[in-house]
Amino acid sequence: MEGAVVVGTSAVRVQGLWKRFGQQVAVAGIDLELPAGNFIGLVGPNGAGKTTTLSMVTGLLRPDQGSVEVVGHDVWRDPVAVKARIGVLPEGLRLFERLSGRELLSYSGRLRGLPGNEVDRRATQLLDVLDLAGAQHKLVVDYSTGMRKKIGLASALLHNPEVLFLDEPFEGVDPVSAQTIRGVLERYTASGATVVFSSHVMELVESLCDWVAVMAAGRIRAQGTLAEVRGEAPTLQQAFLELVGAQGRDAGSHLDWLGGGSR
Repeated sequence: MEGAVVVGTSAVRVQGLWKRFGQQVAVAGIDLELPAGNFIGLVGPNGAGKTTTLSMVTGLLRPDQGSVEVVGHDVWRDPVAVKARIGVLPEGLRLFERLSGRELLSYSGRLRGLPGNEVDRRATQLLDVLDLAGAQHKLVVDYSTGMRKKIGLASALLHNPEVLFLDEPFEGVDPVSAQTIRGVLERYTASGATVVFSSHVMELVESLCDWVAVMAAGRIRAQGTLAEVRGEAPTLQQAFLELVGAQGRDAGSHLDWLGGGSR
């Protein structure tokens, strides 16, 4: 892989990152160092600040304070170099819906400056591997959620990035599409590339990731290998509940009226 990061170095380095929206603090001075060549999970409950953090790391949202480096390049001082080296599948995926799947990939590849013949070759392979060949001439507006996630992933991978950022890539995706996406990502990281994805599904993270950062209320509660973060807990889910302070919470203790079919 041209320009690939050497495994053992940092794919992403975040220092003192803050983001506020009015009086609301979304990200509260976090520090992160994500190792290259790993499948990395950024996990946390809804509203933890995961999407805001990924948006700042990928140059989509300017932080109030702090610095971000991706493969050694400052995201805000050298944005062109960073964007050439990353692929992004954001939350609330917005695509050019009046293009077909193949047209979308052709357009994305040419925007990246790839030669037309190479774009066509890579697009054909991605459409085949992601089981979209039969829908390649169908308009994206008519794609299902799973198909949209897969064509978005294909677009993010087309230029062979060094680091791939995915925000809830399996949300709303059917099991068959999820397995296809998973297979592509596992092959991608096996080549020495880095995947960083956010999720609140601990079982998924535990089965995929070898490195995890746990986020809650805009802060990093733990980061390290899966074994380090899990510690003595039997599962990542258990460790996560303890880290975010949700252990032992009885959601039904005040719902004495619920159940039994009576009013």
